[in-house]
Amino acid sequence: MRYKLIEKNKDYLIINKPAGLLTHGAKHIKEKSLIDFLLADCPELSGVGEDDSRPGIMHRLDKLASGLMVIALNNESFFDLKRQFQERTINKYYTALTFGKIEKDEDEINFPIARSSKGYKMAAMPLTKKGEANFEGRNAKTKFEIIKRYINYSLLKVKTETGRTHQVRCHLAAYGHPLVGDDLYASKKTKIKNQKLNLGCIFLIADELEFTNLNGERKKYKIELPDELKKLLKIIK
Repeated sequence: MRYKLIEKNKDYLIINKPAGLLTHGAKHIKEKSLIDFLLADCPELSGVGEDDSRPGIMHRLDKLASGLMVIALNNESFFDLKRQFQERTINKYYTALTFGKIEKDEDEINFPIARSSKGYKMAAMPLTKKGEANFEGRNAKTKFEIIKRYINYSLLKVKTETGRTHQVRCHLAAYGHPLVGDDLYASKKTKIKNQKLNLGCIFLIADELEFTNLNGERKKYKIELPDELKKLLKIIK
Protein backbone atom coordinates (compact mmCIF):
# COMPACT_ATOMS: atom_id res chain seq x y z
CA MET A 1 0.00 0.00 0.00
CA ARG A 2 1.80 3.10 -1.28
CA TYR A 3 1.06 6.78 -1.46
CA LYS A 4 0.11 8.61 -4.67
CA LEU A 5 2.42 11.42 -5.76
CA ILE A 6 0.51 14.58 -6.69
CA GLU A 7 3.45 16.97 -7.20
CA LYS A 8 7.20 17.06 -6.60
CA ASN A 9 9.52 20.04 -6.83
CA LYS A 10 12.83 20.94 -5.21
CA ASP A 11 11.16 22.15 -2.00
CA TYR A 12 8.30 19.79 -1.22
CA LEU A 13 6.15 16.83 -2.16
CA ILE A 14 2.37 16.80 -2.27
CA ILE A 15 1.10 13.26 -1.73
CA ASN A 16 -2.20 11.47 -1.25
CA LYS A 17 -1.91 9.04 1.66
CA PRO A 18 -4.26 6.07 1.41
CA ALA A 19 -6.33 4.86 4.35
CA GLY A 20 -4.57 2.00 6.12
CA LEU A 21 -1.04 3.43 5.84
CA LEU A 22 0.66 4.79 8.96
CA THR A 23 2.22 8.23 8.58
CA HIS A 24 5.26 7.18 10.61
CA GLY A 25 6.25 4.13 12.59
CA ALA A 26 7.39 3.53 16.16
CA LYS A 27 9.74 1.08 17.89
CA HIS A 28 6.91 -1.34 18.68
CA ILE A 29 5.44 -1.16 15.16
CA LYS A 30 6.89 -3.38 12.44
CA GLU A 31 4.61 -2.55 9.52
CA LYS A 32 5.85 -0.20 6.82
CA SER A 33 4.88 3.44 7.12
CA LEU A 34 4.63 6.38 4.74
CA ILE A 35 8.09 7.48 5.91
CA ASP A 36 9.62 4.17 4.77
CA PHE A 37 8.21 4.62 1.27
CA LEU A 38 9.16 8.29 1.11
CA LEU A 39 12.79 7.65 2.11
CA ALA A 40 13.07 4.88 -0.47
CA ASP A 41 11.80 7.23 -3.20
CA CYS A 42 13.47 10.43 -1.97
CA PRO A 43 16.76 9.76 -0.11
CA GLU A 44 17.32 13.53 0.06
CA LEU A 45 14.52 13.62 2.62
CA SER A 46 16.81 12.13 5.28
CA GLY A 47 17.79 14.70 7.90
CA VAL A 48 15.14 17.27 6.94
CA GLY A 49 13.39 18.83 9.91
CA GLU A 50 13.74 18.37 13.65
CA ASP A 51 13.06 14.66 14.11
CA ASP A 52 15.11 12.02 12.30
CA SER A 53 12.27 9.52 12.67
CA ARG A 54 9.86 11.85 10.86
CA PRO A 55 11.95 13.64 8.22
CA GLY A 56 10.07 16.33 6.32
CA ILE A 57 6.75 15.57 7.99
CA MET A 58 4.77 18.77 8.58
CA HIS A 59 1.49 17.22 9.73
CA ARG A 60 0.02 13.75 9.99
CA LEU A 61 -3.09 11.86 9.06
CA ASP A 62 -4.53 9.02 11.11
CA LYS A 63 -3.84 5.55 9.75
CA LEU A 64 -7.50 4.98 8.81
CA ALA A 65 -7.89 8.43 7.19
CA SER A 66 -6.69 9.42 3.74
CA GLY A 67 -5.77 12.54 1.86
CA LEU A 68 -3.34 15.31 1.05
CA MET A 69 -0.07 15.91 2.88
CA VAL A 70 2.81 18.29 2.19
CA ILE A 71 6.31 16.89 2.83
CA ALA A 72 9.26 19.31 3.04
CA LEU A 73 12.34 18.27 1.02
CA ASN A 74 14.78 20.75 2.58
CA ASN A 75 15.11 22.66 5.82
CA GLU A 76 14.29 26.04 4.33
CA SER A 77 10.95 24.70 3.17
CA PHE A 78 10.43 22.80 6.45
CA PHE A 79 10.81 25.83 8.70
CA ASP A 80 8.80 28.06 6.40
CA LEU A 81 5.92 25.57 6.39
CA LYS A 82 6.28 25.12 10.15
CA ARG A 83 5.89 28.88 10.56
CA GLN A 84 2.74 28.84 8.42
CA PHE A 85 1.25 26.05 10.51
CA GLN A 86 2.07 27.96 13.71
CA GLU A 87 0.52 31.15 12.31
CA ARG A 88 -2.46 29.14 11.03
CA THR A 89 -2.15 30.44 7.48
CA ILE A 90 -2.18 26.93 6.02
CA ASN A 91 -5.72 25.85 5.20
CA LYS A 92 -6.66 22.18 5.49
CA TYR A 93 -10.14 21.02 4.56
CA TYR A 94 -11.68 17.58 4.99
CA THR A 95 -14.78 15.86 3.71
CA ALA A 96 -16.41 13.80 6.44
CA LEU A 97 -19.52 11.65 6.80
CA THR A 98 -21.12 11.47 10.23
CA PHE A 99 -23.95 9.48 11.71
CA GLY A 100 -27.18 11.41 12.26
CA LYS A 101 -28.71 14.44 10.61
CA ILE A 102 -27.05 17.65 11.81
CA GLU A 103 -29.60 20.45 11.91
CA LYS A 104 -27.26 23.45 11.79
CA ASP A 105 -25.95 24.47 8.36
CA GLU A 106 -22.60 25.33 9.91
CA ASP A 107 -21.03 25.41 13.36
CA GLU A 108 -17.79 25.64 15.31
CA ILE A 109 -16.68 23.03 17.85
CA ASN A 110 -14.20 24.35 20.39
CA PHE A 111 -13.98 21.76 23.17
CA PRO A 112 -10.42 21.53 24.57
CA ILE A 113 -8.79 18.16 23.86
CA ALA A 114 -6.76 16.08 26.31
CA ARG A 115 -5.40 12.55 26.45
CA SER A 116 -8.13 10.21 27.63
CA SER A 117 -7.68 8.25 30.84
CA LYS A 118 -7.82 5.18 28.59
CA GLY A 119 -4.52 6.31 27.10
CA TYR A 120 -5.02 5.28 23.47
CA LYS A 121 -7.56 7.96 22.54
CA MET A 122 -8.32 11.61 23.11
CA ALA A 123 -11.15 13.21 25.08
CA ALA A 124 -13.07 16.43 24.51
CA MET A 125 -13.19 18.44 27.72
CA PRO A 126 -16.07 20.69 28.87
CA LEU A 127 -15.55 24.43 28.44
CA THR A 128 -16.59 25.06 32.03
CA LYS A 129 -16.18 23.14 35.27
CA LYS A 130 -18.25 23.95 38.36
CA GLY A 131 -19.34 27.17 36.70
CA GLU A 132 -15.82 28.39 35.93
CA ALA A 133 -13.58 28.22 32.87
CA ASN A 134 -11.99 24.81 32.45
CA PHE A 135 -8.27 24.93 31.65
CA GLU A 136 -7.86 21.18 31.22
CA GLY A 137 -6.75 20.05 27.78
CA ARG A 138 -5.34 21.95 24.80
CA ASN A 139 -7.24 24.55 22.85
CA ALA A 140 -8.85 23.05 19.75
CA LYS A 141 -11.15 24.49 17.11
CA THR A 142 -13.00 22.71 14.30
CA LYS A 143 -15.40 24.39 11.88
CA PHE A 144 -17.83 22.61 9.59
CA GLU A 145 -20.59 23.28 7.11
CA ILE A 146 -23.14 20.92 5.60
CA ILE A 147 -22.51 19.63 2.08
CA LYS A 148 -25.54 17.33 2.03
CA ARG A 149 -28.02 15.91 4.51
CA TYR A 150 -29.23 12.34 4.32
CA ILE A 151 -31.98 10.81 6.47
CA ASN A 152 -29.48 9.15 8.80
CA TYR A 153 -26.19 10.83 7.91
CA SER A 154 -24.57 14.23 7.31
CA LEU A 155 -21.87 14.97 4.74
CA LEU A 156 -19.62 17.79 5.93
CA LYS A 157 -16.84 20.07 4.78
CA VAL A 158 -14.56 20.45 7.79
CA LYS A 159 -11.78 22.98 8.46
CA THR A 160 -9.39 22.58 11.36
CA GLU A 161 -8.10 25.76 12.98
CA THR A 162 -5.74 23.74 15.21
CA GLY A 163 -3.95 20.44 14.68
CA ARG A 164 -4.57 18.24 17.71
CA THR A 165 -4.31 14.45 17.65
CA HIS A 166 -7.63 12.90 16.49
CA GLN A 167 -9.15 16.39 16.53
CA VAL A 168 -11.88 15.92 13.92
CA ARG A 169 -12.76 12.44 15.18
CA CYS A 170 -12.88 13.48 18.83
CA HIS A 171 -14.74 16.74 18.21
CA LEU A 172 -17.47 15.27 16.00
CA ALA A 173 -18.04 12.42 18.45
CA ALA A 174 -18.33 14.91 21.32
CA TYR A 175 -20.74 16.91 19.16
CA GLY A 176 -22.95 13.82 19.05
CA HIS A 177 -22.21 12.82 15.45
CA PRO A 178 -19.28 10.39 15.26
CA LEU A 179 -17.58 9.68 11.95
CA VAL A 180 -18.77 6.76 9.88
CA GLY A 181 -16.25 3.92 10.16
CA ASP A 182 -14.69 5.22 13.38
CA ASP A 183 -14.97 2.51 16.03
CA LEU A 184 -12.57 4.24 18.42
CA TYR A 185 -14.94 7.17 19.02
CA ALA A 186 -18.17 5.35 18.25
CA SER A 187 -21.19 4.94 20.47
CA LYS A 188 -22.55 1.43 20.97
CA LYS A 189 -25.15 2.07 18.26
CA THR A 190 -22.76 3.50 15.70
CA LYS A 191 -20.24 0.71 16.32
CA ILE A 192 -22.93 -1.80 15.33
CA LYS A 193 -23.72 0.30 12.25
CA ASN A 194 -20.02 0.36 11.35
CA GLN A 195 -19.94 -3.42 11.42
CA LYS A 196 -22.82 -3.56 8.96
CA LEU A 197 -21.28 -0.96 6.63
CA ASN A 198 -17.87 -2.70 6.77
CA LEU A 199 -16.12 0.33 5.26
CA GLY A 200 -12.62 -0.63 6.40
CA CYS A 201 -11.59 2.99 7.05
CA ILE A 202 -13.01 6.15 8.56
CA PHE A 203 -14.96 8.48 6.29
CA LEU A 204 -12.50 11.33 6.62
CA ILE A 205 -10.40 12.58 3.73
CA ALA A 206 -8.12 15.60 3.69
CA ASP A 207 -9.11 16.67 0.20
CA GLU A 208 -8.06 20.33 0.08
CA LEU A 209 -4.74 21.92 1.07
CA GLU A 210 -3.59 25.52 0.66
CA PHE A 211 -0.30 27.19 1.62
CA THR A 212 2.34 29.63 0.38
CA ASN A 213 5.51 28.34 -1.27
CA LEU A 214 8.99 29.85 -0.88
CA ASN A 215 8.38 32.08 -3.90
CA GLY A 216 5.44 33.71 -2.13
CA GLU A 217 2.89 32.00 -4.40
CA ARG A 218 -0.32 30.68 -2.88
CA LYS A 219 -0.68 27.02 -3.84
CA LYS A 220 -3.95 25.10 -3.75
CA TYR A 221 -4.45 21.35 -4.13
CA LYS A 222 -7.65 19.34 -4.28
CA ILE A 223 -8.42 15.64 -4.79
CA GLU A 224 -11.56 13.58 -5.30
CA LEU A 225 -13.05 11.14 -2.82
CA PRO A 226 -11.68 7.59 -3.01
CA ASP A 227 -13.92 5.13 -4.90
CA GLU A 228 -14.98 3.25 -1.75
CA LEU A 229 -16.29 6.46 -0.20
CA LYS A 230 -18.11 7.46 -3.40
CA LYS A 231 -19.79 4.04 -3.47
CA LEU A 232 -20.94 4.39 0.14
CA LEU A 233 -22.60 7.74 -0.61
CA LYS A 234 -24.68 6.06 -3.33
CA ILE A 235 -26.16 3.42 -1.01
CA ILE A 236 -26.82 5.27 2.26
CA LYS A 237 -30.15 6.89 3.12
